Amino acid sequence: MTHTRRRSARSRVLAPSAALFALTLAGCSDGGARPSVAVPTPPSEAAAGYCEKLHEELPETVDGLERNDPSPDSDLTAGWGDGAIVLRCGVPRPARMDDSQSKAVDADDVNWLLEQPDDDADTGAGPRFTTTYRKAYVEVTLGTEYAHDITPLSAFAVPVKRTVPDSL
Repeated sequence: MTHTRRRSARSRVLAPSAALFALTLAGCSDGGARPSVAVPTPPSEAAAGYCEKLHEELPETVDGLERNDPSPDSDLTAGWGDGAIVLRCGVPRPARMDDSQSKAVDADDVNWLLEQPDDDADTGAGPRFTTTYRKAYVEVTLGTEYAHDITPLSAFAVPVKRTVPDSL
């Protein structure tokens, strides 16, 4: 009997400890955590101003994904889903814009340079698009689920045209 009571007493001590441990782990989980993104440094105050205005015009949902801005908080970055769609404004001009063989797409009268992740490297990243012919470069990175789909770019066309002037 005494032996049974010891187990019982030990079980009572361990049960709350195990429950506390499980709660601690749940508190440390990244459920709902925001992805981390490098904040760009716009090349001029004017470009930063365009980006700030763009940030105010961005949609709350893109392709059915709720807005979930990355960390750190910045008017130069925005996100939807858990990092499935990430926008950065004020990025440097991509070197590939000088390559006459580069591919571009047009989404609702906004032209975007298309950059695919290295085929040799398994980066887990989808395509990256950067606006062309704008006074500030806007970059949108899509998750791998958008490898052959530019649909999300349409959600950015009106805000980009409204806030970031043509450079031509």
